[in-house]
Amino acid sequence: MADATQDQDHHDEAADTAIIDRGHAGHRESSRSDAPPPIVIEGLVNRFGDFTVHENLDLTVRKGEILGVVGGSGTGKSVLMRSIIGLQHPAEGRIDVFGQTITEAEPDEDIGVRKRWGVLFQGGALFSTLTVGENVEVPLKQFYPEIGHRLRKEIARYKVLLSGLPEDAVDKYPSELSGGMKKRAGLARALALDPELLFLDEPTAGLDPIGAAKFDRQTRELKETLGLTVFLITHDLDTLHEICDRVAVLAEKRVIAVGTIPELVESGHPWIDEYFNGPRGRAALNAPNRTVKGKTGAPEGGGQG
Repeated sequence: MADATQDQDHHDEAADTAIIDRGHAGHRESSRSDAPPPIVIEGLVNRFGDFTVHENLDLTVRKGEILGVVGGSGTGKSVLMRSIIGLQHPAEGRIDVFGQTITEAEPDEDIGVRKRWGVLFQGGALFSTLTVGENVEVPLKQFYPEIGHRLRKEIARYKVLLSGLPEDAVDKYPSELSGGMKKRAGLARALALDPELLFLDEPTAGLDPIGAAKFDRQTRELKETLGLTVFLITHDLDTLHEICDRVAVLAEKRVIAVGTIPELVESGHPWIDEYFNGPRGRAALNAPNRTVKGKTGAPEGGGQG
C-alpha cells in the first residue's frame, strides 16, 4: 500500500513538473533577442464621462528595466497601470504586452499573456478571509488548476520567503500583519506565477524610511535575480534615485518625457524642474552614498522609450 502511495506521489510530481514546464514555455520564448518590448502603448485615450485622463499617450517599456512612473495627483498613473493589465478599457489607442494586443481582449478573457505578469496593488489588496499562503495560491489555482495541493502550498511558502516575510507568516491572516508585511504578502502573490513583468503601485507608501529602503533593495535584487521588468508607480524620490533605470513623467494628459533623472532635469519642463529640483528633490539627490545614474543623452520626448 505504501509503494502504491509513493508511486502516486511520484506521478503527481511528474505531472506538476510537466504543467510548470508548459507554463514557462512562453517565458523562454520571450527571452529571444528579437522579442518585442514588454509594453508598447500608442495613442492611449482614457475618459470618465466628459473628463479625459489620458489623450494620445505613448510609452515603451524596455525589457529588464525598472521604469518609475511619476506625475501629479489626478494624472492617471494607476489608471494607466489598470489599462495595461486589462482592468480599464481605454476609449482609444493600443496596448501591446509581450507582442499581444491587450486592448482587443475582454477583461476576463484568458489570452495567455496574463500569467506572465504579477501585480502589487496599493495596500496589498489581500483577501481578508484567506491566510497569506492562501492568498498566494489564488493565481496558481486560477492559471494552473492542475497543480497538486502539496506542490501549490510549497510554491506559496517559497514565494512568501522570497518576499522577505518569515515562514510563519504563511498561516497568518491580513489582519494580523503590519502595513509593511501586507505589502510583502502582496508582493509574494504578485510573484506566484514567476512573472516576467512586475507592476508595483506605490509599494513604499506608508512605510517608514527604513522599511521603504529595504523594499527598494529587495525590488532591485528581485529584478536582477529573476530578470524582471518592473513598472513602478511612486511618489518616493528616494525610490526613483535608488532603483529606477528610467522615469516616465505623466503631465498634460500624456507622458511628456522618459529618461534618467539627470536627463529629465535637463529637459527644462517646469513641472519636472519643480519636482526634482524642489527641496525634497534636492534632499533625495544629495543623500549620503548616492550615485547619479545616466548623465548622458537627452530625455525622450513624447513618451517613446
